[in-house]
Amino acid sequence: MDPNKKEEIINDLVKFKTGKEYYTKVGKAWKRGYLLFGPPGTGKSTMISAIANFMNYDVYDLELTTIKNNNELKRLLIETSSKSIIVIEDIDCSLDLTGQRKKKEEKPKYEKESMVTLSGLLNFIDGIWSACGGERIIIFTTNFVDKLDPALIRRGRMDKHIEMSYCSYQAFKVLAKNYWDVESHDDLFPIIEKLLEKTNMTPADVAENLMPKSIDEDFETCLKSLIQSLENAKKKDEEEAKKKIEDEEAKLKAEKEKQELTQEEEKVKENGVIY
Repeated sequence: MDPNKKEEIINDLVKFKTGKEYYTKVGKAWKRGYLLFGPPGTGKSTMISAIANFMNYDVYDLELTTIKNNNELKRLLIETSSKSIIVIEDIDCSLDLTGQRKKKEEKPKYEKESMVTLSGLLNFIDGIWSACGGERIIIFTTNFVDKLDPALIRRGRMDKHIEMSYCSYQAFKVLAKNYWDVESHDDLFPIIEKLLEKTNMTPADVAENLMPKSIDEDFETCLKSLIQSLENAKKKDEEEAKKKIEDEEAKLKAEKEKQELTQEEEKVKENGVIY
């Protein structure tokens, strides 16, 4: 993660942790909402662990698909302790909480009684917090932020939106330091830097390449493995981009031919059969 972004998150957490007097003064529930979004493998779960360790808070991992209804959700959330983090991972996959809100439809009674709804979750975020004493953080994670209902993630509910992106060169250097206690390599680091500028690879995949596969594998071997993986990923990205362009061109050509055929048919109708 970019050092500036990391510092910004730490400052936000510290401000929240020491903000009891402020929240009391303005009459707000002592809560903070974080939305972590980005492709799989970019460190969302790791970020949650880091926040929990930094704050020294308990973590409650809620799986919405196992909760029977809104009342059960309300009960579980009220029972959480002070100084806790409530986590709902992959919320884009949780029941019918994604996309634009649909028109109300009549459903069988049994189905209504066994669902957590978007409105139930919104009511909790907006109102139930006030019934919970002490500070609490709620974290949503998603791979597809554009699928979420805007009402669920607006400011005031999810106060801070944190994008977890692909691995940058700075993030790679942190991983190299953590895995091998190495901060530079005159020959290979510059190659990796250039490849990371042009290639999308998650921190998880970078870390996998930095991890030795045998007791004989050294740091330089791992770096070369990473370079090979980056080159393969770059080649794949280029091939996919080329195919996308070719598909678009083929689509446009087909549409043009269809349009020309339609125009020709119209001429035939106007002028009669052409022999």
